[in-house]
Amino acid sequence: MDSDSLIFGLGQCSLDHIGIIAAYPSSNVKCEFSNLVIEGGGPVATALVALSRWKLHCYFAGVVGDDAFGTIIADSLREEGIDTGGLVVRSGHSSQFAFIVSEPDMGRRTIFWQRPTGRPLQPGELNLEMLRKSRALHTDGLFMEASLFACRMAREAGIPVIVDGGTLREGMLDMVHLSDCFIVSETFSQAMADDPLETCLMLAGLGARFTGVTLGARGYIALVDGRVIKKLAYPAKAIDTTGCGDIFHAGITYGMVRGWDAEKCLDLGAWAAALVSTQMGGRKGIPSYVTLKKRG
Repeated sequence: MDSDSLIFGLGQCSLDHIGIIAAYPSSNVKCEFSNLVIEGGGPVATALVALSRWKLHCYFAGVVGDDAFGTIIADSLREEGIDTGGLVVRSGHSSQFAFIVSEPDMGRRTIFWQRPTGRPLQPGELNLEMLRKSRALHTDGLFMEASLFACRMAREAGIPVIVDGGTLREGMLDMVHLSDCFIVSETFSQAMADDPLETCLMLAGLGARFTGVTLGARGYIALVDGRVIKKLAYPAKAIDTTGCGDIFHAGITYGMVRGWDAEKCLDLGAWAAALVSTQMGGRKGIPSYVTLKKRG
């Protein structure tokens, strides 16, 4: 483990139940699923799992309830070597939960989820000492007040900020000028503009030098210091796309900490995401550190 490369993660952690269906059903019918997988999820939590497996020291800040799901979520992170010192337990509340149905033949999945019912993480609950000695802040913006505060603190300390924008929720765009890398999902992009490149340009105009949109099987488009980078996804026999975006962002964070150029960071993210899609869930298919080093 590289103790000199601390990644501070702030955001979602979930317990995911994932199953396969042939096709999404119409309403008012029964639909049988198969291949049930139960595992930890959440954009930041899953990204940190990858980064920890890739020998970076990771610290997670988030919220769970004092229910059985919260215990499983916390244990799953600790088993991956992640420091959960920033994971706050809200007594009498439920943890984040998701049920995900994957359609392999269609290359898509549908997520039903409930956010943690407890009070969102507050700025005063963040460990600023850990944040200030980190090499990067990785956040998804779910806890907006805490996320904005952490981004400002990181920016003041000269720490790179990487944002995984899954949904264009209130406050997300306020984070852009505080971010070094702001890459969003296609769903996020469609809420901003018809063209993904236009989204990149709009985000760059708000102050981020490294912007991008993930496009599933169509790859990604990014805008870095005015230069457009557009590539197709790596070929893969996709079974379940859960976690692909999370691991894509993990690849970018890993590369930025290692001092790589943007194209190499994006390529690692795309490669790792393709491997994840070949397994059920967002974590089983994460390439090992040995595989990563062999790839170079």
